[in-house]
Amino acid sequence: MTEIQRPGALYQQVAAAIREAILSGEFAPDSLLPSEAQLMARYQVSRPTVRNAIAALRAEGLIDVRHGKGSFVRSDGQPTLTIERRISRTSDGRFVMPNGDVWNEAEEPNPYRTHTTKATGRLLELGEEEALFACDRLLIDPGTGTRAMHRTSIPFAVAEDVPLIAEEPCKRPAAFYRLLTEDGHKLWWSETVRARMPLPDERTTLQLPDATPILHLARVTHGTDDRPLMLEELRVGADRAELAYRITADKQPARRARA
Repeated sequence: MTEIQRPGALYQQVAAAIREAILSGEFAPDSLLPSEAQLMARYQVSRPTVRNAIAALRAEGLIDVRHGKGSFVRSDGQPTLTIERRISRTSDGRFVMPNGDVWNEAEEPNPYRTHTTKATGRLLELGEEEALFACDRLLIDPGTGTRAMHRTSIPFAVAEDVPLIAEEPCKRPAAFYRLLTEDGHKLWWSETVRARMPLPDERTTLQLPDATPILHLARVTHGTDDRPLMLEELRVGADRAELAYRITADKQPARRARA
């Protein structure tokens, strides 16, 4: 029996005590928490107090409630999927991405026309409400079942220069890279990554547990004169995936010898 003798609402005190038990290892990752009755007896509190404490810990991401099974301590293990963010090019001009061709499509790609927002316009160096061709995909990694949401956005002005883009706006990124290269562009890429809490539709689509952030990747393809040509966005649960990058040193211009 553990008597609660701390300031604050009673359920917060119970949540703090359970949290300490989790962090100390008394309640191990992936283990089933004691039942409501056992927690009531342990902390000498009512059932509503225990339920409110469990709800608070669930909101923090420490506990995963599985209907019909009980409350489990969330795993602290390594992500199940490593996403390599390299881009390679073969001798015949094809572009290859380590994970680019292993994802399965869970449903038919959805092509549509849209406009830049403040965020996408900034990345594409365009104003708001500029016309875009876009395509949304729902992807599943066959080895781990990890789900990812992928979107490509291409300005109309770019598609006008490369007609095949407008005709087939749901090509895979590697195919777009080749089309742009054949149009005379020498490509390079910039990428940003941020973690954020998911929107309701993202949480549902990605099948995320409570209090789980997503990784939101934004990759911009640049061409001639560093012009942004295409934006790719990838959203995946931060509990399932980690990112890996190959980093090489840039060549710095030679310094001129002083006279």
